[in-house]
Amino acid sequence: MSKYLVYAIGHSLVDTDVYVDDSDLDHLCIEKGTMTLVDEARQEQIKSFLGDKLANAHRACGGSAGNSIIAASQFGAPTYMSCLVADDEDGDIYIDDLEASGVDHGFKYKRARGITGKCLVLITPDAERSMNTFLGVSECISVKDVDEAAIAASTWVYLEGYLVTSPTTHAAVMKTRQLADATGAKVAVSFADPGMVTIFRDNMNALLEGGIDFVFSNEVEALAWADTDNLQLAAERLKTICNGFVITRGGSGTILYDGYVMHQIGSQKVNAINSLGAGDMFAGAFFYGLGQGLSMVAACEFASKAASIVVCQAGPRLSMQAARAVRDAHFGN
Repeated sequence: MSKYLVYAIGHSLVDTDVYVDDSDLDHLCIEKGTMTLVDEARQEQIKSFLGDKLANAHRACGGSAGNSIIAASQFGAPTYMSCLVADDEDGDIYIDDLEASGVDHGFKYKRARGITGKCLVLITPDAERSMNTFLGVSECISVKDVDEAAIAASTWVYLEGYLVTSPTTHAAVMKTRQLADATGAKVAVSFADPGMVTIFRDNMNALLEGGIDFVFSNEVEALAWADTDNLQLAAERLKTICNGFVITRGGSGTILYDGYVMHQIGSQKVNAINSLGAGDMFAGAFFYGLGQGLSMVAACEFASKAASIVVCQAGPRLSMQAARAVRDAHFGN
């Protein structure tokens, strides 16, 4: 039996979630519903414009893979996270959050010089999130940050699609995949954002080359990767590069391919206020379900339930108490 259910590598970011209006996005020339890489000066410009709206902002450690790995750990799965933070206040926040959630990491003796990555998340009344990300030292993740021993001790290796954006992070994620293949760990990739599969298409396809075990995607990302406006065609094309996948569609449910059959998984009807973290929660809950011996269909149903709860609150994650309550209610503990 593996020591870890999931090993993940991804950007370490401290999220600041702010509720805004569509007019704010227009004024700031921010493309709605996407992730945009910015420098620290641009983040400060946005914060200056938002003014009093920052008073009720919510801060917590984030990053796509980080949110997923914390979710899986909060439900009760053993997990490990590789990322990079600086020796600063935000770095302390990030590590404290990992440890409070029970996630193993390699930060005991290793911090980078510089500034921990930060993501300013603007949430509009329709629950859509628009992310403005300053990667900080996360941009410097390299092959030396990959933990070979933790990978060898893991059932799944989860690769965050955002890592295809720079030569060093792409090398790190490619090295992680190679080690996973060598040790027999199953490999899952998150497309993460439409820009990752369009602007960085060559790097993403290199990561997928030869086929992987599983892909996590939302509808927009799947259509962008397949270069089509036909969802059925996108699903058929995904079958050529992985053994299974999910395409999440918000209130329209989820398409699951389990390696044999396509399934339509219904969504939970909720009043969403914040879509930030929905896909990340889905992935973390899905892994947990598989670790409990559920079929992919049953794991997908649990993941859908967990995601439907996180979109009804501020922030990308549940509290430890809330996560355990969701788990116990679903599994009858």
